[in-house]
Amino acid sequence: MLAQEIIAKKRDGRKLSAAELSAAVRGVTDESWSEGQVAAFAMAVFFRGMDRAERVAFTEAMRDSGTVLAWDLPGPVLDKHSTGGVGDNTSLMLAPALAACGAYVPMISGRGLGHTGGTLDKFDSIPGYRTQPDLDTLRRVTREVGCAIIGQTPDIAPADRRLYAVRDVTATVESIDLITASILSKKLAAGLQALVLDVKTGTGAFMAAEKDAQALARALVDVANGAGCRTTALITDMNEPLASVAGNALEVACAIEFLKGDEVDSRLWDVTVALGAEVLASSGLAASVEEGARKMGDVFQSGRAAEVFGRMVHALGGPPDILDDYQTHLPKAAIVEEVCPETTGFVSAIDTRALGWAVVELGGGRRHATDRINPSVGLDWLAGLGRRVDPETPIARIHATSAAELAAARKRVLGAYSISDKPPAEGALIRERVA
Repeated sequence: MLAQEIIAKKRDGRKLSAAELSAAVRGVTDESWSEGQVAAFAMAVFFRGMDRAERVAFTEAMRDSGTVLAWDLPGPVLDKHSTGGVGDNTSLMLAPALAACGAYVPMISGRGLGHTGGTLDKFDSIPGYRTQPDLDTLRRVTREVGCAIIGQTPDIAPADRRLYAVRDVTATVESIDLITASILSKKLAAGLQALVLDVKTGTGAFMAAEKDAQALARALVDVANGAGCRTTALITDMNEPLASVAGNALEVACAIEFLKGDEVDSRLWDVTVALGAEVLASSGLAASVEEGARKMGDVFQSGRAAEVFGRMVHALGGPPDILDDYQTHLPKAAIVEEVCPETTGFVSAIDTRALGWAVVELGGGRRHATDRINPSVGLDWLAGLGRRVDPETPIARIHATSAAELAAARKRVLGAYSISDKPPAEGALIRERVA
């Protein structure tokens, strides 16, 4: 099939067959399609869209463009995906907790994108931890420990890497059809039996409007189930950071404190347990979501999830005593300074996206794909909505490496917080379940 015929058919708003979509993915993967043809295809999909059958066929073709893992394990293979937020380190606790419940979790994660943090960047702050091992290592650690959190290997969904690079420079990133295929092709290539999705909405989310988050959640759930992977989604609030920290090493420390029971953010607990409960129920490891939530609480409170986390870190090259001596192993910023508001009142609104960009400006994220990340910088002590603050009570603490970065971050943080005489109405953390 000629590339121009496939492009023209979608340009004109007609439905593409599974064979035509497979041909398009082959052309992207083997580079028989030029950059211009890939860009034209992405733009045609952006404007004309795909129906459910096209989305499923396209996602399956993207999945099959590389290695699709097969497992022979005594428990179900599960995973989770988040659309990204600020202070969202749920994967660090969720994967070992699911493993402690009897699941196997080969979690293929990504790096930070825009103002949102990336799971792999967090693990890069742990000395020795290998975020890019080969597939044999992924298989071994998953089998022996129960979970392995790593990055996409060259074998997994190679079509997605080229297509995403083209989308990034052609203003087609926001297409729900292409987002769905990009996310799910990598997840489905991991050989999953069940998946849970955390779709964010609010000031810190890519899909800030709830109707857009609902549309993406519905597309992801429909396509994943259509491809044979039992999937549900939760739409969760990102009008404030999920945890009280944002920054790579800081979020690892937060996760370890959570796992050990030393300090637990209530919002972080609620979302992590809810996501785990969903996928445990989907996989049959729990008879219901309610039973799944009880099992999640048990493995956290007993310390079994923490033990799995420590074993995973060591199996992937990190220090064996990460749980007990994380403060020694994790990098620290040279400057730590509190930020207090000028007025007294209640936190009434937070521009969560601005807090994410403050971390990027400190060096904890990327402005360009080639930027190197400083894992030590970030924010903690982040005040949540409804918190009463005053000029002596900090709304955040900044971890920086220079006075200039500190000053820029301080300006961002102060601008992100709105203080008023009355606390805001409390909103739902978990907005909706999509199944």
